[in-house]
Amino acid sequence: MNVYMRGLWMELLEILECSPPLTREPLDAEQAAGVARVFKALGDPVRLRILSIVASRAGGEVCVCDINDAFELSQPTISHHLKVLKEVGLLTSERRASWMYYRLAPETLGELSALLTLPASLPASGPAAAAAVPR
Repeated sequence: MNVYMRGLWMELLEILECSPPLTREPLDAEQAAGVARVFKALGDPVRLRILSIVASRAGGEVCVCDINDAFELSQPTISHHLKVLKEVGLLTSERRASWMYYRLAPETLGELSALLTLPASLPASGPAAAAAVPR
């Protein structure tokens, strides 16, 4: 999936691949803009549900007809959300006869996961860490 940034077309996966984990070094402006597009797409509840439906489906793919049936939204609205998820590289699609089938793009999800992964050397913090400390 190509992304237009600063007068250049860039592959979103390339942006994610060259983005260091957040705990290692800060993202530059270009990396942050590319990654923010993915998070913006995930920030919509309908798109997050669509991604969840596709991810949880046995066989790893879902017909658009099944996605449409899961929502009380119009078909054009669902198509728009699917288009956004494809544009940021989270989903891929394949046409079979008159139906589109959607699959997760594991490369993009893997890169996002790597970006957010905390190194084991970072001390835990927050309520869960406080509860785990023996008293």
